[in-house]
Amino acid sequence: MFFDGATNFKGVGIREVLISESGQHYPSSAKIRFPCTNNMAEYEACILGIRMAIDMNIRELLVIGYSDLLIHHVQGEWSTKNVKILSYLYYVKELCKKFTKIEVKHIPKIQNEFADALATLSSMIQHPYKNYIDPIEVEIKDQHVYSFHVNKEPNGKPWYHDIKKFLVTQEYPEHATNVKIEPSGRWQTIFSLMGKS
Repeated sequence: MFFDGATNFKGVGIREVLISESGQHYPSSAKIRFPCTNNMAEYEACILGIRMAIDMNIRELLVIGYSDLLIHHVQGEWSTKNVKILSYLYYVKELCKKFTKIEVKHIPKIQNEFADALATLSSMIQHPYKNYIDPIEVEIKDQHVYSFHVNKEPNGKPWYHDIKKFLVTQEYPEHATNVKIEPSGRWQTIFSLMGKS
């Protein structure tokens, strides 16, 4: 599990990414709307990830972050008298007891790019209190979008021939059916947001 908290002039965002042994990523993020220091944001992000792992019935967990303070606190190498941080530290230690094996490891910030970028994004977003933001999909593209462009159909006419003909003549092609195709998945969501059905 990678975690990160981001504090800037626009607000505070936290992010964690659980990664299974098979490489499946399970990201989660939140925007914080209460006064929060950078160290508190790191603890909030770490707790978000640990609780998510508990909810997923994960028994062994490697927690990775670049917050020296949090890592050394949880490992018991550093102590603190800060009342705000003490509450977080006690809670993290209680959550850690729910695992058969848990390890906390420090890494340089550059190796925590994904969680860092998503935490920064969630800290920068300004949205009304009552709105819900769907999870953001990040797709990997291995080819240029134009590589799927089709100039001509097997019959030698361009793919838009029937559409162009319909716009001119207002007559459906001979092979057309009256079956209505309903949008599904992502397109249904887009049409819903546009107020169309």
